Amino acid sequence: MSTRTTPKSSPLPQTPAGGHGEPLKVPSLNTPQMRRILASSFMGSAIEFYDFILYATAASLVFNKVFFVNMDPAVGIFASFATLAVGYIARPLGGIVFGHFGDRLGRKGVLITSMLLMGVATTLIGLLPTTAQIGMLAPTALITLRIVQGLAVGGEWGGAMLMALEHAPKERRGFAASFANMGGPAGAVMATLAVSAVSTLPDEAFLSWGWRVPFLLSVVLVGIGLVIRLKVAESPLFLALEHKAQERKIPILEVLTKYPKNVIMGTLVGMSSYTVQGLMTVWAISYVVDHVGLDRTGVLNIKALGAALTVVAIWFAARYSDRIGRKPVMLIGILAGAVLAFPIMWMLELGALWLFAIGLFLANGVIQGTIFGPFGAFTAELFPTRVRYTGASLVYQLSSTLGAGFTPMVASGLVLAAGGELWMVAAAWAGAFVLAAVCLLGVKEGRDQDLTAEKM
Repeated sequence: MSTRTTPKSSPLPQTPAGGHGEPLKVPSLNTPQMRRILASSFMGSAIEFYDFILYATAASLVFNKVFFVNMDPAVGIFASFATLAVGYIARPLGGIVFGHFGDRLGRKGVLITSMLLMGVATTLIGLLPTTAQIGMLAPTALITLRIVQGLAVGGEWGGAMLMALEHAPKERRGFAASFANMGGPAGAVMATLAVSAVSTLPDEAFLSWGWRVPFLLSVVLVGIGLVIRLKVAESPLFLALEHKAQERKIPILEVLTKYPKNVIMGTLVGMSSYTVQGLMTVWAISYVVDHVGLDRTGVLNIKALGAALTVVAIWFAARYSDRIGRKPVMLIGILAGAVLAFPIMWMLELGALWLFAIGLFLANGVIQGTIFGPFGAFTAELFPTRVRYTGASLVYQLSSTLGAGFTPMVASGLVLAAGGELWMVAAAWAGAFVLAAVCLLGVKEGRDQDLTAEKM
């Protein structure tokens, strides 16, 4: 089989033109091809997470009243959060399946497939009849479509992140990889604002048809994303190893047998960011609206602003990770999370909208954004190119499943066990962050890692 060379348009680092003691310039990400790649990474991730977070928001406010009816309210919200968890359970499987084909056949085609799957599933959720109309078929179909969503988003992030990172010069790859990370909260902003807009409708209209509108809008977003994504070139690092595809028969086996420590440690580190996400952007929304009685629209608008702050924090954290390393930046966010767990839960208990806003902004902007900014490069640098899609996707999706997928259910159970108080939730949060800090210190810094190396 003949090998293919890296495209000329790829912005991989080149030998410096100068010499004679001239200072080296940091390679630029501002080329037409690189701008297209970063836009694709950001938009693809934003669209996928618009769909995924849209479901999470609806699970907090709608599904227990539409699909899980005739139940005790506490049981209904638990069942709604259980369907949310099902999607997170499917994410690691999606990461393995899409990672397998991404490592063997290429990143681009897999990313197009994942986006189409997500768009179809989200649109169909918006068209689902209610339990009152078709009985148990409604929640069954909802769970099925949630699984499809989980599979799709499981394949999206790893590919979107790697397309940016593997095209980028070494000195800028932390920042380049963060565009997929920034797309996630940007999608959350869009999803939250979409639900917030329809939440101003009277309750009857909101629960009958209003909540469906944001789901149906997914069709438009997916169309825009596909136009951008189809114009992006394949990863140059993948192309450099394409002739060895036959040697990469089952990438997941190599990941689990050769890099088990990286998978475990990376997952436990990543869980910290997703514990915050599951608590503050899903469970806390339900808690302050249904139990504390805060205004639904106001809470959703604060959530959207918090997600916007996450984007800003990711931007700065990723840039600094290219200067001082992934671990120091992430450790700042993890330590902040351990310290602020109890104060933030206390703010929720006090029941004031402005205190909820401060708690959410600290959680999203300071804690989650600082950890999540370097996380894309951090996971990618744990694995060699031949299995990087599978390995990075597995770590990321396990982190999200264990950190965010079960957190709303666990938090609801801890509140019941504590007699309605939140101290047990805060203790679990702080404990998860202490464990993440220990694991982070046990992982090798990857900022200067050679990603073209066959062995790592």
